[in-house]
Amino acid sequence: MTPPLKATLGKVPAVTLGFWVIKIAATTLGETAGDAVTMSMNLGYLTGSLIFAAIFMVAVSAQIAAKRFHPFLFWGVIVATTTFGTTLADFFDRSLGIGYVGGTSVLLALLLGCLGLWYRTLGTVSVSRLTSRPAEIFYWATVMFSQTLGTAAGDWMADADGGLGLGYGGGALVFAAALAVVAAAYYWTSISRTVLFWAAFILTRPLGATVGDFLDKPVAHGGLALSRYTASAVLAIFILGAILILPQRAEEVPPLAADEA
Repeated sequence: MTPPLKATLGKVPAVTLGFWVIKIAATTLGETAGDAVTMSMNLGYLTGSLIFAAIFMVAVSAQIAAKRFHPFLFWGVIVATTTFGTTLADFFDRSLGIGYVGGTSVLLALLLGCLGLWYRTLGTVSVSRLTSRPAEIFYWATVMFSQTLGTAAGDWMADADGGLGLGYGGGALVFAAALAVVAAAYYWTSISRTVLFWAAFILTRPLGATVGDFLDKPVAHGGLALSRYTASAVLAIFILGAILILPQRAEEVPPLAADEA
């Protein structure tokens, strides 16, 4: 009798409530830290993007080279994508003059194109099937586009100048409500779990972007005018504590079915 095949462990964390708590905090940190470099340090969006692009490349190379799941390394790459995404989206929207609608549209097209190419190439976009280097590259490219899109979409929703003008609090409520709909779909419908995962993953970024802007933008613009350095430090400490306290286990990679082997 052939023994049953066993699942192996992947290099990304299992998707639990703790995963989403840290993800939202990481996206918020990306907004405050990115703004700290480009605005508080007056380095500008292009320089900030180049700095965070270099950090992202180093971090993601280490993640792909790793043989197993390392919580601090994985979340370090996520934070790198959020900071790079913040400065890159701002560069597109403001420095290049594309605007929020243009930037959001271009980035959405790039994100959907990346997911489509991933699916066409490997037959799945499931995070439980990151079993090859191409799959990991597609995964991190998708994460990068989603983080950049989130900044543009959050700014478009919140800003009165060129956006919908809902304010940072209003924008956060809209994205939180959208996440609640995705959560309800997870529990009470049979919609693909992979589709719902990516929907939630994408929506957490603009939620974090609007919360981050709410923390550090001037009171006259609807923010709390907190120090970007202080907000970033508090968020970083929270993330480190959450990684240590909340369960961090690797995603299980189920064995291939006979027709997949």
